[in-house]
Amino acid sequence: MTSQMDAVLSVRNLTKSFGGVRAVEKVNFDVAAGGVTALIGPNGAGKTTIFNLITNIFVKEDGRIIFFGRELEGMSPVAIAELGLIRTFQSARVFPGMTAVENVMIGAHRLAQRHGFSQTLWLSSSRKEERDTRATAEALLDLAGLLQFRDVHSTDLPMGAQKLLEIVRALMARPKLLCLDEPAAGLNDTETQELTNLLRAIRQNGTPILVIEHNMSLVMNVADHIVVMDAGTVIATGAPKVIQEDPRVIEAYLGTEHHAVP
Repeated sequence: MTSQMDAVLSVRNLTKSFGGVRAVEKVNFDVAAGGVTALIGPNGAGKTTIFNLITNIFVKEDGRIIFFGRELEGMSPVAIAELGLIRTFQSARVFPGMTAVENVMIGAHRLAQRHGFSQTLWLSSSRKEERDTRATAEALLDLAGLLQFRDVHSTDLPMGAQKLLEIVRALMARPKLLCLDEPAAGLNDTETQELTNLLRAIRQNGTPILVIEHNMSLVMNVADHIVVMDAGTVIATGAPKVIQEDPRVIEAYLGTEHHAVP
């Protein structure tokens, strides 16, 4: 088990209620550096609420959220993103009126070195940065199998491609932790395989990932560590093989028909 000292992200005793109903209660887990941590559980288990608490979209009632040793309490979602904690959402969010490559390039905004005067006059330094940003964006699109859609308006892409595009845009921000909320939802088999390849490539590059996902085949094939939730609490943690064989997980979520996941 990852110690808090070694963790990229540590969640301790995280608690949140809505209208008197406990959505999340005393949740604890760590996200290790360089690996994929999956947060799974049935609908209503509190998974997306945890993402919203981590990024301070929701304000927690109790507990601590520590990112690279820094408490996130009181920070705005924008400030948290500036620290390198980058997330996606369940529904694809693309910028209309922009092509796929332009959408990805937007992700580099927080890293831009040239501002104001040099951009206004379009100096050579700004032009070089623009070229470099475009080249990186195209390389990431290629990694996700989307390069052929480079010049297509993002809203004209299939929904699955839009979801992959959102992940690629998040990568463009060079996250220190990438949080993905159900990235495989709405993807067909080919797109899911492309997503699997992309997540493996991200992991190989050393970027840690925290992912919420219902596709158990995907989870079992890419996750290094799994946190299982039910009714707002953590009921099991461990490696994929351990989770597959845990009777509490099988009863609460996986079900016997999903017991043998390839």
